Amino acid sequence: MSQPVSAPDAPRILIVDDDAAVRDVISVLLMEEGYDSITAIDADGALDAVAAEDTHLVISDLKMPGRDGMWLLDQLRKDHPDTAVIMLTGFGDTENAVECLRRGAVDYLLKPPKVTDLIRAIERALARRRVEVARKRYQRTLERRVLEKTSELTSALREVENAYTNTLYALVSALDAREHETSDHSQRVVRYTTAIARILGVAEPELGEMARGALLHDIGKIGVPDAILLKPGPLNSTEWEEMRRHPDIGFQILRSIPFLRQPAEVVLSHQERFDGRGYPRGLKGEEIPLGARIFAVADTLDAMTSDRPYRQGTTFAAARAEIVRCAGTQFDPQVVRAFEELSDADLAELRKRPSDPKQGWGQVPVGQVGQLASAVANAAAAAGMPVVGLGLDRRERDRSSERVVLTSNG
Repeated sequence: MSQPVSAPDAPRILIVDDDAAVRDVISVLLMEEGYDSITAIDADGALDAVAAEDTHLVISDLKMPGRDGMWLLDQLRKDHPDTAVIMLTGFGDTENAVECLRRGAVDYLLKPPKVTDLIRAIERALARRRVEVARKRYQRTLERRVLEKTSELTSALREVENAYTNTLYALVSALDAREHETSDHSQRVVRYTTAIARILGVAEPELGEMARGALLHDIGKIGVPDAILLKPGPLNSTEWEEMRRHPDIGFQILRSIPFLRQPAEVVLSHQERFDGRGYPRGLKGEEIPLGARIFAVADTLDAMTSDRPYRQGTTFAAARAEIVRCAGTQFDPQVVRAFEELSDADLAELRKRPSDPKQGWGQVPVGQVGQLASAVANAAAAAGMPVVGLGLDRRERDRSSERVVLTSNG
């Protein structure tokens, strides 16, 4: 009588039992049912067989010399989770059956199993395996597609973020260029501000908040009319009052944007003085946000050391001496002491460091950067001026540096 031959695509079933008679009987039965049947005499041999070729189902005896069926079940669930397991035992206790099922076996049969019970158990096990394998395949495909789409979305958002950031950087640069004949003022002030803040022990996320406030400190000048900003002669009292509104205008632009609520306070307070003689609120001492107190030193340093068409910038040493002289009036003495820890070489390195459009933004949600761009555009429209046509008064910055001397002279 010829030995039954399984189909090439027949499910592969491994029978594991130390009893040769049991192995042979089940193996022949499975071959007759069209399955590809192989055998192993112990748990170690079973693991080797499963590792050598994909195995759909393992039918294992529970009690075997050496490593038992429970150990084999654990190893198969750990190393070959797609392989279904049916346990056989001559001991019909409920405790073993429950334990086998708890550890991941799909069924539990008594030896010797009835043919009908064994075939049905195999069919159930293979059907469950097919569903589980299909589910895992679908999950892997879904995860891969999610990763691909996430990567595409991240790339798209990064492009949008770059566009928003570059637009804002261009706006800040335009504000700087019209007032200072240089587009790097705000970036330099950010670098000075963060350097002093670090000496004072400020860390993220507060450091990033201060940097953003420094970068956007003059954003409110977008709402000051060109007739005042570009006026060739001295400003009268009414015009000067209008000019002094720019901190509040900047604050109003930024306050509604969640990630800029703290920077908005720096913008609002960047013209305050430690002695309470600043504007717009006349805050004094520690009533002024720390970021604004640090900014005041950084801003004056950059104003005094930057060249103008009608004057040459002073040295770091001269600017340092003037800032130190005004500690307690114009500036917070504690901030000035931190500033003094920066050498002239440190300041020179900070000044010449290449500009970075992302400086001061940290990990900012792209949607909120867009919200800022929209707020700035709306403010420009409300002021009746296009962004590209903004005019800024260079004299305002010179007043920032010259006020140090005026203050010290009473």
